[in-house]
Amino acid sequence: MIILSILFFVTAILYSSVGFGGGSTYLALLFIWGLPYYIFPIIALCCNIIVVSGNCFNYIKAGNLNLKLLIPYLIGSIPLAFIGGSLPIEKKLFEILLFLVLTLAGTLLLFNFKSYDDKEESYKKIPIPISILIGGVLGFVSGVIGIGGGIFLSPILFLIRAAKPKHIVTAASVFILINSLSGIVGQLTKNWVLILIPHYWLLLLTVLIGGQVGNFLNLKVFPARILALV
Repeated sequence: MIILSILFFVTAILYSSVGFGGGSTYLALLFIWGLPYYIFPIIALCCNIIVVSGNCFNYIKAGNLNLKLLIPYLIGSIPLAFIGGSLPIEKKLFEILLFLVLTLAGTLLLFNFKSYDDKEESYKKIPIPISILIGGVLGFVSGVIGIGGGIFLSPILFLIRAAKPKHIVTAASVFILINSLSGIVGQLTKNWVLILIPHYWLLLLTVLIGGQVGNFLNLKVFPARILALV
């Protein structure tokens, strides 16, 4: 558990430094360590919340939250993250979904979504019904698997040039936080979840510390252009 905690710590630093929670990597590590699959979502979602909370606070405080951009995705994601979290799922199906999600997440990390002309007239909008649909799909996957969804939402918004990079990063962070909260509420409908969480307190503590380190790097070290490369 010590080595796993160190890896969680490093993951939290890396992801929080660019505004993400790290859910996909936590899930991969839990799978590699051979822990019971049914605790994957609750641990990953808890870690997401711990890691992105600081980023969300700082981004919102800086005035970077664009509600008009974010709300359609949340309308779709919040109820479906809860539904996904509340559903019982067989091990084989969970492993298939986990493999697909991690493969897609890993593929997205290979691409650089570079910065673009920071003028409002260059932004492109996704129709609201499609935004709600995208949010719903990401929310459902978040609840079932334990990712926050930001690792998928952010590239979509960058590819279509939906808003300023700082607004996209903020939207992705808040999306992760709210999705994870909704997914956890769904997970808590499974009575055994609360019993298991205390056994993994060390993982939660390490991501708390790592998240603060990464948040510091985000605010004080990394230039703004880095945010467009996540």
